[in-house]
Amino acid sequence: MNESASGILDVAVGLAYLVAASLFIVGLKRLSSPRTARRGNLLGAIGMLIAIVATLLNQEIVSFTWIVAGILIGSAIGLWLAKNVKMTSMPQMVALLNGFGGGASQLVAGDEYLRYAAGTISPSLDVQTTIMLSVIIGAITFSGSIIAFAKLQEWVSGKTVVLPGQRFWAFAMFMVMLGIGGWLVIQPADMTLYIALNAIALVMGIFFVMPIGGADMPVVISLLNSYSGLAAAMTGFVLKNNGLIISGALVGASGIILTKIMCDAMNRSLPNVLFGAFAGKTMGGGGPAASAEGKTYRSVGPQDAALLLAYARKVIFVPGYGLAVSQAQHQVREIGEMLQARGIDVSYAIHPVAGRMPGHMNVLLAEANVPYPQLIEMDQINQDFEHTDVAVVIGANDVVNPAARHDKSSPIYGMPILDVDKAQTVVVLKRSMATGFAGIDNELFYDEKTRMLFGDARKSLLAVIQELKNV
Repeated sequence: MNESASGILDVAVGLAYLVAASLFIVGLKRLSSPRTARRGNLLGAIGMLIAIVATLLNQEIVSFTWIVAGILIGSAIGLWLAKNVKMTSMPQMVALLNGFGGGASQLVAGDEYLRYAAGTISPSLDVQTTIMLSVIIGAITFSGSIIAFAKLQEWVSGKTVVLPGQRFWAFAMFMVMLGIGGWLVIQPADMTLYIALNAIALVMGIFFVMPIGGADMPVVISLLNSYSGLAAAMTGFVLKNNGLIISGALVGASGIILTKIMCDAMNRSLPNVLFGAFAGKTMGGGGPAASAEGKTYRSVGPQDAALLLAYARKVIFVPGYGLAVSQAQHQVREIGEMLQARGIDVSYAIHPVAGRMPGHMNVLLAEANVPYPQLIEMDQINQDFEHTDVAVVIGANDVVNPAARHDKSSPIYGMPILDVDKAQTVVVLKRSMATGFAGIDNELFYDEKTRMLFGDARKSLLAVIQELKNV
């Protein structure tokens, strides 16, 4: 290829990356609202397609035979996952995707390192530094995401797991990892140390996630998402690929912002999430959990629940992880439509950390075609509860616990919650009186205004639907 054609190609690739970056930014903006999220996702996908095509114009990367093979295999796996992974398993899926992103960055940076170590290319200080950062962040993201997946899948304990002397060993490994990384920047041709760096970084990822309990999983997922973006951006610097740098930076920045939102919603500081796990600390103040001994609750059947709903003027549904487990979102939507047909005001209260990943409830309800305007975030809907006749809590626990407002000994003290207890009547759908992720009793369940409807949420709601038809 002559210099003129090469120059034109470089300009075309640069413009393609600029268009792709613009689509990424617009797509991210549209993802901030359920109403425009699907279009935002499509714009992001188009931007990624443009970036991939532009990258393929650089034929120095690899033969097209391997590229086509990779596209076919990856597309087949992705299509199978899209068709077969249930919505209840979507948090695990997101954790895996974060891990794959980190692992890919680690492998690509490793390939570049091998070229430098073999003497094929003479490394510059800045490129060698970004290789080490990409390897470290990518490896931590990969192993940490795999552990997060295993916790969510309940293959390993979802509780806080703290090893003896964990703070010391974590700090020691961190310092050794930095030392090896720094040495390899100035002395790259040392495969033994490079392998050791990868191994230590992988163990660090395990050490990071294992001490974190199920209540903090939304924070962990968003944080690991940010890490995967940072690793991708570092790899972009290694490959001198502007598209990868921009997309990685956007993912990293948006992940950090989302992590901050999750931390605020759980009354956790970002430093506590980053470093508190190594000290074996759990969510909130860590005081003794309230006991259910001596307390009474009031149960209700589907018929009485249907009567309460049928004669209400305003109803707010509060979804939680139990909704996802029972796959009851379609029944909730059906009841909502039946109530609206009676002239009843219906809305859905969304807590930022309800479920096991950011936006989990939004995704479930959107899948059931619940109208987007009815999905209302916590800060906006809390003022409506005192004017609500019936609040229906479906599988939510810690995010509606009034102890967060007044009990300083509670682990969730200070966490912003949905003010469900201010409604005139509360109907709670649960399988049992078991505690939530935080492992504490819920005061709301023993409130005089609360009625407990026990059983699988989907079956209970189906029974309520039948009763509503007869009212």
